[in-house]
Amino acid sequence: MTQPQILLFAVFAAIVVLMIWGKIRHDIVAFGGLIAAALLGLVPMDEAFSGFAHPAVVTVALVLVVSAGLIRTGAIHVLARVLSNPDLPVSLHVLRLGAVGALLSAVMNNVTALALLMPVDVATARKAGRAAGLTLMALAFATILGGMVTLIGTPPNLIVSGFRQQATGAPFGFFDFAYVGGIVALAGLVFIAFVGWRLVPQRDAGQAVADAETRMRDYVAELVIPEGSKTIGKTKAEVQARCEALGAALVAVKRRGRRVYGAPGGIVLELGDILLVEASPTLLEEARVELQLSFPDGLAADAPRIALAGEAMVEFVVTDASRIVGRTARQARLAVDHDSVLLGILRRDQTLRDNLRDTRILAGDILLVLIPETAEDSIAEALRLLPLNRRETVTMEKRAVLAVALFAAAIAAVSLGLVTMPVALGVVVVGYVLTRVLGVEDLYDHIDWPVIVLLAALIPLGTAMDTTGASALVAQGLADLTAGMPPWVGLLVLIVATMFISDVLNNNATAILAAPVGIRLAEATGTNPDAYLMGVAVAASCAFLTPIGHQNNTIVMGPGAYRFSDYWRMGLPLEAIVVAVAMPALLLIWPL
Repeated sequence: MTQPQILLFAVFAAIVVLMIWGKIRHDIVAFGGLIAAALLGLVPMDEAFSGFAHPAVVTVALVLVVSAGLIRTGAIHVLARVLSNPDLPVSLHVLRLGAVGALLSAVMNNVTALALLMPVDVATARKAGRAAGLTLMALAFATILGGMVTLIGTPPNLIVSGFRQQATGAPFGFFDFAYVGGIVALAGLVFIAFVGWRLVPQRDAGQAVADAETRMRDYVAELVIPEGSKTIGKTKAEVQARCEALGAALVAVKRRGRRVYGAPGGIVLELGDILLVEASPTLLEEARVELQLSFPDGLAADAPRIALAGEAMVEFVVTDASRIVGRTARQARLAVDHDSVLLGILRRDQTLRDNLRDTRILAGDILLVLIPETAEDSIAEALRLLPLNRRETVTMEKRAVLAVALFAAAIAAVSLGLVTMPVALGVVVVGYVLTRVLGVEDLYDHIDWPVIVLLAALIPLGTAMDTTGASALVAQGLADLTAGMPPWVGLLVLIVATMFISDVLNNNATAILAAPVGIRLAEATGTNPDAYLMGVAVAASCAFLTPIGHQNNTIVMGPGAYRFSDYWRMGLPLEAIVVAVAMPALLLIWPL
């Protein structure tokens, strides 16, 4: 073993220990390891930051931005709402929601897919009267499994594809991962839907989420029926029933400035009617989209607001020093000077229900205000208001078809080999900006920069594993260990080792460590490197034994009231199934 190899192993050992320790953020640990390697001469100085230009890193950043655009238009939320059915048996609920989570994870960041579906799962559990912890872990595992199906489904696939390009001159195709990853994901999904969720101990799961939902404030907001709304012609009783199904309440109907009285079944809604809906900000937005309603424009109550850019609902606390104290929203010129609309007022835990624009605002009031998405700080400063942390992004549902079409066209172009993935996603991002799906001002806010830094820092270290001969040394050790045995035994050992490391280390870091070893193991045994790289991709993504192996496992730990030791109960048999299914699939599709 040479001195550079010893030093590189020492750097990686320090990175692994610090990441498992968890006191220092992963991206800082990785970046520190890169700097140490550069100072020790293990990574050339002029290549130390080459990882930031790596296609895998650029693609991950662009996937996050594109995912934000799809969420912004409500294209994904519509699907999520359809899936909320508390009457389904638990197994069918997990199968249906898990299948959608897996499909979403195949085309967007799997953390984002989980974030979209977790509220649906929690709300469904609440309506069904069961603990959210019964199904949350299964949903998290399903979104992890779905990431294995495509090139952009999870960063380890992009990393492995990058190593293949370096070794053979050509990366994997967009759907190359589906042949093995799709089979593994399907087998895993069936297991967690019908067996896996039963293996997790049940406690008072979801209590933190339930408490948070209990504390959520309800407002009574005015929503306008615009042209083309499916609510036109429906009765008040029908809309009341739909609101109740969504968790909201229809308080009253106003027409030409006056409330409409009468039997709900006899009141037929018309264009320009104003519906007073009571709900939390999140449910208010869901009701608005579902019923095809609009927010008022802030000047005329029955005029729908036409937004040209992103908007958000933000809660502000009125302090004694606020410039709006003693004035109404109309007198404060919220709509004229700040392009904002007052949607609701809470006063001493009481919800004000009518004539909000003409209600004098008092110190201590909590205001729900519809604002341009980037104007929160300027409005807070101008009116001396105190913004609360919670905000709800308003969806741009009329641009959903355009957003989905742009993304689908990009995937098709990549699949046909017309452009590379980073270029295709770059075109989508530019299209989203030009069509105002995403604003230029907040474009970079949607990128998870710690993940980007983590990847960019580890990629040069992975390259150093190759240039110093460290990966060849490990591969030779595995080859010697399995000498005299069939080549598939070495592949099996590599998969199991990679899977175990991924359970205690970040899956991206694991892929960067294992991919060069797989290539060198193929060289040492004279076999097909694609089989080893695909095995690494599958194994690095399957981190099911601990809450620290994957971000999705960590996300559900609190809401599901899980303990560290709960994960292996479903995760261990799931990992065994992954190995049992992946091995024959690899040997059949990517023969050694």
